[in-house]
Amino acid sequence: MLRRRLGRGGPLVSAIGLGCMGMSDFYGPADETESVATIRRALEVGLGFLDTADMYGPYTNEELVGRAIAGCRDEVFLASKFGVVRSTDRRARRVDSTPAYAKRACTASLRRLGVDHLDLYYLHRRDPAVPIEDTVGAMSELVAQGKVRHIGLSEVNADTLRRACATAPIAALQSEYSLWTRGLEREILPTARELGVTLVAYSPLGRGLLTGALTGVDTLATDDVRRDHPRFRTENLAANLRLVHRLRTLAADLGCTAAQLALAWVLAQPDNVIPLPGMRRRTHLHENAGALAVPLSAEQVQSIADAIPEAAGERAPDVSRLEK
Repeated sequence: MLRRRLGRGGPLVSAIGLGCMGMSDFYGPADETESVATIRRALEVGLGFLDTADMYGPYTNEELVGRAIAGCRDEVFLASKFGVVRSTDRRARRVDSTPAYAKRACTASLRRLGVDHLDLYYLHRRDPAVPIEDTVGAMSELVAQGKVRHIGLSEVNADTLRRACATAPIAALQSEYSLWTRGLEREILPTARELGVTLVAYSPLGRGLLTGALTGVDTLATDDVRRDHPRFRTENLAANLRLVHRLRTLAADLGCTAAQLALAWVLAQPDNVIPLPGMRRRTHLHENAGALAVPLSAEQVQSIADAIPEAAGERAPDVSRLEK
């Protein structure tokens, strides 16, 4: 498994991360047995950068990951997140990035995961009413206490990232980035490179559309959140499926799958970018890991970007809009 450095002078982690969210939430029925097997297989092949959050489930995803890594903690680079608070109403959520909540949430995550520290702890979403300096200051205290090794942020703008980096070292920024979600390239990604912050790119497969396996929403579970996403709605979906067909054609010419080409494109960006595809099955894991064997030249990277413009429709409704 190839490695990439997290942050400026930080640890080496697997060049592809494993997003665990869908194992417990948002994308229809879960299969815990297969999820645990997928995590354990990932560790066997050296893909040990695991990503979870307290709000996935809520709470149950951390517990699942904790069971899967029991007895092999040293093989894992473990990331979790705080800041999005859910209630019994599964669609209701609020943002809490206060210092007091950061500390309470970390303690609870460590308990659910069954570990004594997190390798990377993200602020999942930021409440603009709470100064980022206060939140990062509290996270720095968690580092000093040995509960957290490295600090990350998610879905913040360039100004917030600068302010955070002036407060404490920030190893990672997790934001949506893929072949057809490239808005970060204008300001945020250059700022992250300047500051030595690694971009952990979530949804690098366009929430499954870029794999070519989805042809419509009718096959999705009734509670699958993608049914509400703008890019999966009728007119947008038709346009986006045409882009997927183009991607599949390009992939066939290179002897790989559409998913592998989409991930290879992200991997071919400057190496402060780590794709974080969600994977619920071992078959997904094996296919996605194959992207590491798809080298792309700079000319190919540009020609693929030219052939596959950004998707039709806004990206998923997201509380990150508070950050704009």
